[in-house]
Amino acid sequence: MNVRDERPGDESAVRELHVTAFAGDHGRVVAGLVDVLRRSVTPQDGLSLVAERAGQIVGHVMFTRSLLDAPRRLVDVQVLSPVAVAPAHQRQGIGSALIWRGLHTMAERSVPVVFVEGPPGYYSRFGFVPGGEHGFCKPSLRIPDAAFQAVLLPAYEPWMSGTLVYAETFWQHDAVGLRDPDA
Repeated sequence: MNVRDERPGDESAVRELHVTAFAGDHGRVVAGLVDVLRRSVTPQDGLSLVAERAGQIVGHVMFTRSLLDAPRRLVDVQVLSPVAVAPAHQRQGIGSALIWRGLHTMAERSVPVVFVEGPPGYYSRFGFVPGGEHGFCKPSLRIPDAAFQAVLLPAYEPWMSGTLVYAETFWQHDAVGLRDPDA
């Protein structure tokens, strides 16, 4: 397996991967989110990685800039979202390889904190803990407390606490927190 930066020409394969991995309407929402978030990824900010096996893209992860509204000042942070692995290739370490590479890159870039919404049983293996344990406040009441997680990287300083402010793209795609289908 090869983990590398997403390149021009990978867009349709990455889109199809998310549609397949997330299935149904949610897959199309996530694929649309990726299409827009991709525009914010630069060589210095954010990250979009793919995993290839036999020349086929089988995994993808994005890290994108958001803000931490800390008492002292706004702090640039990253959000890990989304991550997807083709169903036939899941449970083979592909998602983990993508996430570890991304976290390593964020640490090298002096990003202080990476946030994620997701299952604690999965993300805890990467050092993520509930955000509230470090004084972070979630950006939406729809995010379950346990799902709002953060990992502190070497550039983190103790004064960096406060509320995560997602990039506008997440709000535009209604990709923050859980939706109650009966509401």
